Amino acid sequence: MKRRTLVGIVTILLIILVCVVLFEGDIPAATVDAKYSNAQSKFLTTEDGSRIHYRDQGNASGTPLVLIHGAMASLHTWEPWVRTLGQRYRVITLDLPAHGLTGRVQSGDYGGSAFISVINAVTKAVGIEKFVLGGNSMGGGATWQYTLEHPEKVIAMILVDSVPPGSWSNSEPETDRGPGPLAFRLLQQNWFRAIAAYIDPWPLVGQGLRSAYNNSPVVNDELAARYYDLIMRKGTRSAILGGGKPSTRATHQLSDLSSLQQPTLIMWGAQDSIISVSTVSLFEENIPNTTTIIYDDLGHIPMEEDPERSAADVRMFLNSLEK
Repeated sequence: MKRRTLVGIVTILLIILVCVVLFEGDIPAATVDAKYSNAQSKFLTTEDGSRIHYRDQGNASGTPLVLIHGAMASLHTWEPWVRTLGQRYRVITLDLPAHGLTGRVQSGDYGGSAFISVINAVTKAVGIEKFVLGGNSMGGGATWQYTLEHPEKVIAMILVDSVPPGSWSNSEPETDRGPGPLAFRLLQQNWFRAIAAYIDPWPLVGQGLRSAYNNSPVVNDELAARYYDLIMRKGTRSAILGGGKPSTRATHQLSDLSSLQQPTLIMWGAQDSIISVSTVSLFEENIPNTTTIIYDDLGHIPMEEDPERSAADVRMFLNSLEK
């Protein structure tokens, strides 16, 4: 038997052994939905029969603020802002395809075009034509991508540790803040993607959250359970894996952000271990009308790591638009 064949067989046997030992099945969707929906949760059925989870909260007569979460996250990441900003603003949050209580969609499309379609569907459902659009990480990428396609609808943008266009650089940004979430690196590997739908991700969830949240005390058992349960919701793991390899850069047919004239608030945690704070200067160079706030002590998720301070900065920015 050739050595290469033997190595291949051993590798396959090891993969099978790992799957058997670490196997963990999906959690029924109804169980997860009951735990993580509330009285404000609404479910929109799209034309193809997919179900989109969203919430329309806050001051119904206030300026609409639409917020988009990042990769592996959900609309729950914005609830701290909803409690503060909702006193004055109407706050709409949603779960993107392959995330939260939206999960798997009929089209099997989990890319940027699907995100834009969902934002359109939800804003149409709640009856708003113009709004402030904001997003964190992958949701920041969805924010500027949506605004490029629908500039007439977006009053202003809020980019929170946002992914940049892939065309800005051929390499991933270096953070100098540790290795970042291990799951993101493993999902770049074909061998891991082959088994990821079968193994228990609990250890990766804990490490990933500590890294993304800069070891913030907000990372507790409840937060970890939320991420874990939503990832393990039936159909979601396979949808995540079907969405392509995760990246800290966004691909889009248009990536010239200089056409975006909307006032833009850039918010960034200097301790971000996923997307380097040096990315801020690229956004400032490419978007004409920006205001930047950098938090020296925060990581990738400022709206949860320090909701009061970050929400106060958003409120100040939105106030400036009204003058």
